[in-house]
Amino acid sequence: MPLQIPDPVLGAWAKGFPARAAGLRLSEVGQAGLHLSDLVTPVLTVHADALTHNEQTVFAWAAQQGVGLAPHGKTTMAPALWQRLLDAGAWGISVATPWQAEVAVTAGVPTVLIANAVTDAAAARRLGELLAADHDLRILCWADAVDGVRILADALSDAARPLDVLVELGGAHGRTGARSVEEGERIAAAIAAAPGLRLAGVTGYEGPFGPDRSAASVAAVDAYLDTLVELHRRLDYPEGPRPVVSAGGSSFPDRAAAVLSPLAPEADVVLRSGAFQIHDDGFYARMSPFGPLTGTAPLRSAMHAWSRVVSQPEDALALLDAGRRDVPFDLDLPVPQSVEGEITALNDQHAFLRLADGAAAAVGEVVRLGLSHPCTAFDKWRVVAVIDDPDADDPRVIGAVATCF
Repeated sequence: MPLQIPDPVLGAWAKGFPARAAGLRLSEVGQAGLHLSDLVTPVLTVHADALTHNEQTVFAWAAQQGVGLAPHGKTTMAPALWQRLLDAGAWGISVATPWQAEVAVTAGVPTVLIANAVTDAAAARRLGELLAADHDLRILCWADAVDGVRILADALSDAARPLDVLVELGGAHGRTGARSVEEGERIAAAIAAAPGLRLAGVTGYEGPFGPDRSAASVAAVDAYLDTLVELHRRLDYPEGPRPVVSAGGSSFPDRAAAVLSPLAPEADVVLRSGAFQIHDDGFYARMSPFGPLTGTAPLRSAMHAWSRVVSQPEDALALLDAGRRDVPFDLDLPVPQSVEGEITALNDQHAFLRLADGAAAAVGEVVRLGLSHPCTAFDKWRVVAVIDDPDADDPRVIGAVATCF
């Protein structure tokens, strides 16, 4: 199903795009003859071939595992990139907030999974209105407490169609989620008793239980996933759509598939891994199982930043024009890829590049940066250029995508 893809007219607001692009619609950028050298640093780019490689790799693997994918759309908040996921066979698109859900529904996403509890009564009523307006639309959200279920039930007591609600199960030292299977059962009973709600399955997030890929972390993740299976098997679901069992961040999708896929004959097993489409050169490069652990090709980073040297005030120190407003820094600092050295700090608008012995970066030179964590890369950009080959001398700009942050 084709989505409504934003197609704004570019202007000075489109960070990174040159004055000659002003007046172009986003859909016209690929035919404008632009190259990377025409863009204004700092700039974020997406590599088209890496996107395709990552999508094909993960969707083929998921099909072999017998699991569905509802990738986290919050990673990019870019309907054009969501369209690629749906075209590849995504079960749906996950989001984190009711506002993001409305963006997805407005774009035309047919199945939207809010991977969070909705405790705002006004937002819950709005979800009911969206469901009433489109009988082909499915919206699912989470609940991890009976009090939260009461908020939903009060807001949707007169709803034309029930809201699908999944019981979120967590665990000690986790994030949100009921802290025991027994509490999960009580939440499920409250959902089942509410006229405006429908018990739709169980869900959770295994990421907090495994900070790395050590044997202890994998065992902790598996133990948590086992509790999801136990809760699912204790529940009685109403007639209607198959129940959903959902887990799977971008660090342990292999473990989620291994533990949950035996439920596929009786439930829709849905992984929400969202970072795989873009991947990175930092956290997910270290954590992602794709490659030897899954018997697939490794994923490739589809994003890079390009930043210009604006000053070299000391020997072996260069200041770049990309800072915290341009590149992610929450998990790892950017990594220079076209010159030897290390980014040691970021200010709002500058990066401190400590050059390796014998390396040089002249004032005016553009440095390619590898990035970590796509979720906090895309939120800094309203338009992202799509290039053909980041290793070319002067990559061609073959398109652009708009974000909806």
